[in-house]
Amino acid sequence: MGSKSRLSNAVLKAAVREMQAGLIDADLGGGFVKKRVAFPGRGKRGSTRTISATNWAERWFYMYGFEKNERDNITTKEMEALRLLAADLLLR
Repeated sequence: MGSKSRLSNAVLKAAVREMQAGLIDADLGGGFVKKRVAFPGRGKRGSTRTISATNWAERWFYMYGFEKNERDNITTKEMEALRLLAADLLLR
């Protein structure tokens, strides 16, 4: 993760439960979703943006996270690299 802060497994698991319930910020296509994840004690507005890959069933992979105050988004090249990695992970 590019940020100095870290997301705990408990926070990521809670985010997956929310995404399974349809609470995502953006469907990026091809099994990629973007979600704001709040740190305990902080609202989602000042949170970490996460990119996850999923087959929408039992497989969810946290791929990347960044804080909005550090960067606006990931680049097209970064997304292409994440898609290649996710394709391999989701096929296993």
